[in-house]
Amino acid sequence: QVQLVESGGGLVQAGGSLRLSCAVSGSIFSIGAMGWYRQAPGKQRELVAAIPGPGRTNYADSVKGRFTISRDNAKNTVYLQMDSLKPEDTAVYYCNVETKTTWNSRYINFWGQGTQVTVSS
Repeated sequence: QVQLVESGGGLVQAGGSLRLSCAVSGSIFSIGAMGWYRQAPGKQRELVAAIPGPGRTNYADSVKGRFTISRDNAKNTVYLQMDSLKPEDTAVYYCNVETKTTWNSRYINFWGQGTQVTVSS
């Protein structure tokens, strides 16, 4: 079993900052891609930022220059530093991680439980 525990969400004023964390634990041989998605009320879940492989990052156009994704492989944790937050960033944020349990197994996708981020104007 693999568990993803998210933390760091909350209420912040526009222009403020938050840092989300997602710690991965359980039966893990290795972790592949890691990323953050968000879902606002009435909207589809969308990719915010991802680390698809070593040294590579992807960002949604709406967050480029404001958000930074990073990972700590020693702690099996992925972070999302969110600066210059805007009201339109309000959403539930989910981490998404690929893990494999043995050297020859396939990567399986897991989701965190979600953490609410609310940005007031």
